[in-house]
Amino acid sequence: MAMHVWLIYLVAVVGLSLTPGPNSLLALTHGALHGHRKALFTVAGGAVGFVALIALSMLGIGALLQASAGALTVLKWIGGAYLIWLGIQLWRAAPLQLHGSASGAVAGGAALFRQGLLAAVSNPKVLLFYGAFLPQFIDPHRELFGQFVVMAATFAIVECLVEYLLARMAHRIRPLLARAGRRFNRVCGGMFALMGAALPMTR
Repeated sequence: MAMHVWLIYLVAVVGLSLTPGPNSLLALTHGALHGHRKALFTVAGGAVGFVALIALSMLGIGALLQASAGALTVLKWIGGAYLIWLGIQLWRAAPLQLHGSASGAVAGGAALFRQGLLAAVSNPKVLLFYGAFLPQFIDPHRELFGQFVVMAATFAIVECLVEYLLARMAHRIRPLLARAGRRFNRVCGGMFALMGAALPMTR
């Protein structure tokens, strides 16, 4: 993977990780209820789930590349349209709300890990998103496995850092999300739409 492509991918991954979603909400909730150290199990479970979904997406992309070299270009345009649709959906979404109670306490780290893992893999939109997102950065002339390792490791590290910070700052972020939730959604939605329009045209 070329360095300039990786840097663009890194910026996109950071933006994606900062966008509200099931795993970020779970990290916030578990950070508020159990503390940031316990929430590390939740974060680790989500990272494992995300890497598994990236692997599934890359397998599908690899199969397409073997079938047709032009398939990646088609997939990029379809993926760009899907990113624009996601941006519109996020723009119109209600502000993220955080509801938690002490009665929802989870006993051990294994249960927290399992919840993080299931939150990642049980959302079919995540798999569809990776199928749209990853082709924008794949070089069909380079070895696919190496690109998978770089992409998966980058995403897992960034996602873990962001979710851990959310868990650590859960009580401080709660009022911020309540005040700026809809504006935050619109900023993120606009970024997704711009990414969907611009990335398919890059070479």
